[in-house]
Parts: sequence; structure tokens; C-alpha cells
Amino acid sequence: MSEPAGILVDRELRARLGRTIAPAPGAAPITPEQIQPASLDLRIGAVAHRVRAGFLPEHVPVEERLRQLSTSSLSLEGAGGVLERGLIYLVPLEEELALEDDLSARFNPRSSTGRTDVFTRVLAPGCARFDEAPPGWRGRLWLEVAPLSFPVRLRRGDRLSQVRLSRGAAALGREELLQRHRRTPLCFHGAEPVGEKVLRFDAEGALLLCIGLSGRDPCGWRAALATDVVDFAATGAHAAEEFWEPVQARAGRCVLEPGRFYLFASRERLRVPPDLAAEMLPVDVGIGELRNNYAGFFDCGFGWDEAEPAPRAPRGTPAVLEVRAHDLPFLVEDGQLFFRLRYFRATGRPEHLYGHGRAGPSFGQQDLTLARAFRAPRA
Repeated sequence: MSEPAGILVDRELRARLGRTIAPAPGAAPITPEQIQPASLDLRIGAVAHRVRAGFLPEHVPVEERLRQLSTSSLSLEGAGGVLERGLIYLVPLEEELALEDDLSARFNPRSSTGRTDVFTRVLAPGCARFDEAPPGWRGRLWLEVAPLSFPVRLRRGDRLSQVRLSRGAAALGREELLQRHRRTPLCFHGAEPVGEKVLRFDAEGALLLCIGLSGRDPCGWRAALATDVVDFAATGAHAAEEFWEPVQARAGRCVLEPGRFYLFASRERLRVPPDLAAEMLPVDVGIGELRNNYAGFFDCGFGWDEAEPAPRAPRGTPAVLEVRAHDLPFLVEDGQLFFRLRYFRATGRPEHLYGHGRAGPSFGQQDLTLARAFRAPRA
């Protein structure tokens, strides 16, 4: 009997530890805390190589490119090292893959990585694209890391990115997604499901969703220009006011400054059922001169509530949007089309849903929430 198509869930990931996913030579064993409902957190290694430029390792080995491009190296052992804002680093990951012929891998930054404006992408030697490894790929992984707003202290073992393994055609098309929304609503305005006639889809079947500026004070946060170092893995180590500036929406709109980094939230409240996962994707660049949604994987159970909610209580959870304007000031308005959400079937219901047993705060019931390194802003 063939195995089901979809994204592998926690029990399947656990069963593949040591063969499909294994510690790299010299790395500590993979821990239970790394296993999420449909993904596995990846740890950074012992050294960060500063490089003059990013690159793809399709034809030239990573080690050879490092000899050409590396200008210095930084130890991440012990107390770790500070990666400076605006510079590019290449770090070996502590995991390696040996994919079966029917499994492919995709990678993405973890939520706190994107919300700290740390740009990351995974390099799989021999591959022509970032953040992907094809069926049958084997080898050690590397992570490109570029802090864009704050200098960041990292330590060996910090988890900046994650991997998900997929078999076959996992994405839901428009009609299948619409049927799911009819049975179990996937997005809400407050307590009410978004109406069928209001839902919008792209050609691939992804939901088209909007930015929410009205009804929030502040409506977003903007990274400050001159700050201290962010201790990435230290939960609640920093006062938000020392790193972030509040953004106000007057008449439901605001202007983004070129080159500045912003956090906003979606207008819709989203829900990912236990047997599905989702990926946030940018919309066509034709909507404006900005980049949005650096990090975008939603594990099974994001925004899901197993208990029956109180009448009229809000359902689901807003998505946090990571946004950077490019060369020109750009006006954004409440309800403006801003991102896509594509749903994927998992191979089954995971043993634990998103946020279960998490030691620190979970983003599963967030609104406009900063990364874990920052304390909640004062009222």
C-alpha cells in the first residue's frame, strides 16, 4: 500500500530521525523540542563565516565559495557572537538530510527570525534554488544569515529556520479549499466566517488576504534605526520600546518609509485545521514597491481551538506580516490585498498541535505580537 501524499507530521518525522534527518558530524543529538506538528526546527552550528556576497551552490562546493568570499569568521560557541546589521554570514546547520526518492524538503525562517528582521535562506549543495531540496537529495545544509534591522547575538544551537518534508501533491486547489471552508471555516472577520462570495483565490488556489490597520492602536511597529544588540534566543530580554516605534493609521492608512522594516497584522483571522498546514506567500509585485512575508509556514493547528468558543468570541488568529518598503515611500490602506495563504494536506493529524507544550509564548493565539526576545510593549 502506497504512503499518503502530504506534509509529514510529527510522528513520521520522529520515526525518521537518524536516517532521513540526522545530526551532522560533531553535532548534538536532535531533541524532542525541535519537532513541531509538521516541521522540524534546524540548529545553527559553531561558526559564522562573514561573506562578501550570497551565492547559490549549484555548481561550486560551498567550501570553495567560502575560500573565495569569506572575509572573517565568528565563533558561536559559549556566549555566542554578534552578527552585525547589514552583513552576510554563512553558518553550517547541525542537521543533514538523506531524503528518500519520494520525499522533497522545503525550508523557511521561523516566526521569531522573520519578526526580528533576520533574513535567512537555506543552501542545499548542488541545488539551483534556495530553501528547497529535491527527492533523493543527501548532504549537509548551510544557512545564509543577514540581520537587516538590528545586530543580533546568536549561539550554537539557536533555531532560526525549519524544514518540512513532503510526499506527492500536497497543495489544495480552489474547489477543495472552498469545500473545506464550507465545512470548517478557515478565515473569519471577528466571530463570523468570511462569506463564500467574499473569498478570493489566485490561480493556484491560494486564499488572497488583506492587511488590517483599522481598530488597532498602534496598527503596526517599525524597527528603530539605532539600537543595542538583540539576544535572539533570550525570551523577554528586551524592552520593546528600545527597538520598536509604534505606527498609527490615520483614516485607515499609513505611509511606509523606504528601507524601513514594519510589522502589521492581517485583517482576517486565520485557522489551520489539524490535518492541514499552510504557507504564507507574497502576492504579485504589481501591488507595490514592497516586500512582505519573510517567514510564512503555519503548522497544523495554528489558530485552532479544540474547545467550543463563547458566543460572538473572535475565531482564529491574525497573521503577522513582515514588510519592507523598497525605493519609494508607499501608502498602504486597511483592507488592501497583501498576501496569499496556500493550504497543504498533512499525511494525518499530528500527535500535538501547534503551540502544545511550548515552554515560552506561542504565536498561535497572537494579534500583533513581536518576536519572543521582546517584552510586550507598555500600554
